[in-house]
Amino acid sequence: MTLVSSPALVKVPEGTSINTILTDRVARSGDETLIERRETPAGPWIPVTASQFEDEVLAVARGLVARGIEAGDRVAIMSRTRYEWTLLDFAIWAAGAVAVPVYETSSAEQVRWILSDADVRLIVVESHAHAETVQQVRTALPGLEDILVLDDGAVLDLRRAGTNLSAGIVAERRSAVRRDDLATVIYTSGSTGRPKGVELTHGNFAHLTMNAAVGIPELLQAENARTLLFLPLAHVFARFVEVATIAGQAVLGHAPDIKNLVGDLGSFRPTYLLAVPRVFEKVYNSAEQKASSGLKAKIFAWSARVAEDYSRALDTPSGPDALLKAKHAIADRLVFSKLKATMGGQLSWAVSGGAPLGERLGHFFRGACVTILEGYGLTETTAPTSVNLPGKIVVGSVGPAFFGTDIAIADDGEVLLRGPHIFRGYRNQPGLTAEALVDGWFRTGDLGRLDEHGHLHITGRKKEIIVTAGGKNVAPAVLEDRMRAHPIVSQVVVVGDQRPFIGALVTLDAEMLPGWCAANGLPALTVAEARVHPKVLAELDKVVAQANEAVSKAESIRKITVLDLDFTEANGYLTPSIKVKRGKVVADFADTIDALYGAPLARTEPATSR
Repeated sequence: MTLVSSPALVKVPEGTSINTILTDRVARSGDETLIERRETPAGPWIPVTASQFEDEVLAVARGLVARGIEAGDRVAIMSRTRYEWTLLDFAIWAAGAVAVPVYETSSAEQVRWILSDADVRLIVVESHAHAETVQQVRTALPGLEDILVLDDGAVLDLRRAGTNLSAGIVAERRSAVRRDDLATVIYTSGSTGRPKGVELTHGNFAHLTMNAAVGIPELLQAENARTLLFLPLAHVFARFVEVATIAGQAVLGHAPDIKNLVGDLGSFRPTYLLAVPRVFEKVYNSAEQKASSGLKAKIFAWSARVAEDYSRALDTPSGPDALLKAKHAIADRLVFSKLKATMGGQLSWAVSGGAPLGERLGHFFRGACVTILEGYGLTETTAPTSVNLPGKIVVGSVGPAFFGTDIAIADDGEVLLRGPHIFRGYRNQPGLTAEALVDGWFRTGDLGRLDEHGHLHITGRKKEIIVTAGGKNVAPAVLEDRMRAHPIVSQVVVVGDQRPFIGALVTLDAEMLPGWCAANGLPALTVAEARVHPKVLAELDKVVAQANEAVSKAESIRKITVLDLDFTEANGYLTPSIKVKRGKVVADFADTIDALYGAPLARTEPATSR
């Protein structure tokens, strides 16, 4: 077993909590802006100082206590990413209670399971539609006492409810919270099976965010540092950044509708962002498509090569030479400056997680306009457990161990983790907890390796490894990631378990398809038309060939089937964090997979892997 460790920069005292992170920020910079909020989607950004935010947090917390919320009670939030989400989060913590996030896209059955398993007493939802979803399962939730609606003035109602309550009661509640107390129960988005409730403590968040504030000052402590949250706050990644921004000196903003993201970036002008790789793929593909023909296409392609060459040169002892610097300056005027402008004009850093980014995009963005710090983490690790750091970047890796983290690679390649940020267990699931936490180590289920720099590389999921009929082990992620890099490819699911060769199910990106068709001399095609068009299929053959360059012949994709739909959260094939529900896809498209191979799967004993 190989092992790397990174010492903690900050030790978290027993009396520390997320509450003390806010009080410390107020003590440091109470009259300075902590959050900028909007009252209307296109309205101005209104500054909220640290002191003003704390006052509102305490007022809402008094309302929660006045409504009977006791220390340790669970309060759920079901909303898009908006100012009130963060306000409620901190108010729940100030009241000594436990916040339970619910994705605003969740079905009634998912809501029933989460609220029942967490024994939620009160839920605050954003809209009447969300309230109706909860009402559908209300009779199955005897412990749920009320539903408050943000659009109906829930925050104001809570403030009014707490008007006559002594401020000292909340002050006592807040100061009584300790490092090892439960802060939140986050339910995994459920790519397979029923979501598990991951119990995270105040100490889990405090350790990561306080160490991040000291260890990554370029993001969190820089002058005029600011970030715009647009990922769901029901996801641990966004919750980590919410708290880390307050642990540092940055300003936080919220963007509830990703359809307006370009405009929101332009008006808020963040200096750093967090996102999933699909966002960066969309930015790149959109820029490429806008320059999809003639001289513009040649200029973009040349600039992309310059960006990658420039980024790779940054990793050499001598750095970029004079000629490459000159090319870079030209490419910046022609392409890179415009790309940076679409992301607000001030963006220098981004943190990517949730799925592999890929070397191509990593080098392109670093060479073009923004350095992406790719990292790795899970809900069970309170988000980042490894991340590339400014000055310590290995593009293609997910970085060294985060501060205070031990990373080990087991003999079978599984990534094992240890540190103060590891969850305390799965709610009401002692058996699963015992399987995941063994001798102080968290078994991630991911496969990986450590390079000579001590950086971690994720190579796949243990449960997703495909064993062909010939006994060849194939990790699908590398093939899927390379294929998704093409503008017209939306999602890819590699198949081939117990089959004679590797195949893939491919979906097309309906948004990018019209532009690609126009650039390639085709009329606008629907997905149904494109999936059988010879020119589209020929292009996909090229995409497959390029993806196969990364693997051996035995691991390469031999045949694909293009589906007549895309995988989305609405149709149940994507989780809210944009992960494909592989098991559901394979089960629902079993007949399609059989047709790809020309015969049903022969139900025999699995081949012995090698």
